[in-house]
Amino acid sequence: MNKPAAPITQDVLTIPRKLPEGGKVNLVGLTRTQLRDALIAAGTPEKQAKMRVGQIWQWIYHWGVRDFAQMTNLAKDYRALLAENFEVTLPEVVTRQVSMDGTRKYLLRIAGGHEVEAVYIPEENRGTLCISSQVGCTLTCSFCHTGTQKLVRNLTAGEIVGQVMVARDDLDEWPKPGAPRDESRLVSNVVLMGMGEPLYNFENVRDAMQVVMDNEGISLSRRRITLSTSGVVPEIARTAAEIGCLLAVSFHATTDEVRNRLVPINKKYNIETLIASLREYPRLSNSERITFEYVMLKGVNDSDDDARRLVKLIRGIPAKINLIPFNEWPGAPYQRSDWERIEAFADIIYKAGYASPIRTPRGEDIMAACGQLKSATERARKNRAQIAAEAGL
Repeated sequence: MNKPAAPITQDVLTIPRKLPEGGKVNLVGLTRTQLRDALIAAGTPEKQAKMRVGQIWQWIYHWGVRDFAQMTNLAKDYRALLAENFEVTLPEVVTRQVSMDGTRKYLLRIAGGHEVEAVYIPEENRGTLCISSQVGCTLTCSFCHTGTQKLVRNLTAGEIVGQVMVARDDLDEWPKPGAPRDESRLVSNVVLMGMGEPLYNFENVRDAMQVVMDNEGISLSRRRITLSTSGVVPEIARTAAEIGCLLAVSFHATTDEVRNRLVPINKKYNIETLIASLREYPRLSNSERITFEYVMLKGVNDSDDDARRLVKLIRGIPAKINLIPFNEWPGAPYQRSDWERIEAFADIIYKAGYASPIRTPRGEDIMAACGQLKSATERARKNRAQIAAEAGL
């Protein structure tokens, strides 16, 4: 078994919170401690700092207010101090596409002119927002469109939280002063399953989720947040301890030979090492089941033997298996498994005692389905033969 490595650090650029040459600090994405420190540095008396944090926090994250002048329980001169030193800035919406099934895909521009995508999937009385953690991705999973885009940089905590706020803007979900309290949520769940590997941007993802989970603002329960990783083993226990959200694993294969090809990080942390770390996760975080994500690729990982090996591998782990019909993209080197094959695979898992839902593809007509995200201006111009060669096909 591979020996777990030290905690991951990557030499990946993250844009600082403060702009050069004395630019204003963006308050979006600061934790309460970071916000307190920033206010004190700007001249807020220490004795007032905790109160001011609470007031500003509610304005930004409960009411969705961006203009300091509208923060009416703050003195006029203090609002002027805030406006002089800070800003409340979200990613810019470049395009907004709406699928025939109601799925919304946002192309968002962030600092440096880079772009990322976020996807909102509506369901009855609820909705799931899929957000990104990096511009591009470093993992080059051969079935994933995002994986053909080179990693540019990590997103800041503010750019991650900003995606949630952009979606709430678009859905008009911020509470209205004086209106009856409404407990229904359009953005009821957040999944870190967009562009990038969240555990290669751990600190910013952690800080962003602390903001999203704070009960005086956006107030999403940790059980309403799912982080998807391809298997960055050293950071899995840290996720349990410092975030405590639900965990999903991009598994996709039952042998190291196949997973090495589909999910190259497996060459560093093989299946045995990954499974050993997952056995500890529910206990460490007191969370619910781990979700194993398994994309169905015709003739690659969809046999009855694969299903039986999968059941054997995860035995003893509280889990469910999400079977994902492959969502094709231009130049993709794989095909979707036949529906009858997917159902037979699911039946073997179900009879072994595990939930095995088959995910309904959403937003395929706007390239918003799982594995299809890729920002338009960052697309690597690769033909089908190049992509296939990189996938080892």
